[in-house]
Amino acid sequence: MTDITPREHRRGISWVSKITAIAAASTLIFATLTGTAHAAYPDPGLVRGDVFTHDPTMIRTSDGTYYTYSTHNGLEARSSTNRIDFAAAGAALPSGASWARQYSGDARELWAPDVSYQNGQYYMYYSASSFGSNHSAIGLAISSTGRPGSWRDRGRVITSSSRDSFNAIDPQLTVDAQGRWWLAFGSWWTGIKMIRIDPATGNRHADRTIHSLAGRTRTDLGIEAPHIVHRGGYYYLFTSWDLCCRGTGSTYKIMVGRSASITGPYVDRNGVRLTSGGGTEVLATHGGRVIGPGGQSVYRDGTQDLLVYHYYDRTDGGRHKLGINYLGIDAAGWPYVW
Repeated sequence: MTDITPREHRRGISWVSKITAIAAASTLIFATLTGTAHAAYPDPGLVRGDVFTHDPTMIRTSDGTYYTYSTHNGLEARSSTNRIDFAAAGAALPSGASWARQYSGDARELWAPDVSYQNGQYYMYYSASSFGSNHSAIGLAISSTGRPGSWRDRGRVITSSSRDSFNAIDPQLTVDAQGRWWLAFGSWWTGIKMIRIDPATGNRHADRTIHSLAGRTRTDLGIEAPHIVHRGGYYYLFTSWDLCCRGTGSTYKIMVGRSASITGPYVDRNGVRLTSGGGTEVLATHGGRVIGPGGQSVYRDGTQDLLVYHYYDRTDGGRHKLGINYLGIDAAGWPYVW
């Protein structure tokens, strides 16, 4: 789809609002440096329609349609032609995955998908589990079009059980600067892990090393939903901290660290390793409406990065909603939202 209107119009803001947004971004950079970044966070960009989503991942298919895929009901799909107006569009796997029953009790109870376009096809990694358990699995589905209902399940890629120190959920595929494929994943337990993936199959590589990327210093503190992007010589690891899925009681926030190597070590703005509890805040509860943003992914739309996430709307009974903001990198090389 060719854009025939300015990006600012598609996002639902005027040129005056753009100036305000740039000023806010400048304030955010300064505020981040002084430790008060939350005061300058912008509200999500304009989205409307069916935007009630958890753990969204976004793609744009060859016909110009945007799709978000998200947790529950066979990996719910929503479509948009302008990235503002979204409508329900079925599911990636309408019948679910039969193997998932042993992890979630329901073939359609699938979580936290990650979609990317590789080797001429769309790859979707997703999770099957139940709350509070690490009896979990990550599955893979592949599609030639990326559209709902076109996905073909390929089964399990990695699993975890009560014998493991990690939790095999919240996957995300990254291709590094050398063309190697990696799958980041993890939730609570001992934090964020990563394994090699074989590009020929999309399944686990013969190298069985499990790398540790990030963790919290106390076991009662949450870290999950990893997402890695490579920008300007650094790999940036985004994660969600603290508590999700509690409506207006949610304490989720989005954190980041960076590394020159995809396997780490990742450090925060102050140089603290993420494996030692470090992390720099990118987005958190702010204003009177936005509660517990998290479950994030980063989507490159043309030349612009988008931070795609869910949050809870205090003004709408704590309902979970889709959030989209532009994502920039400041002069010191750290991400910020605007």
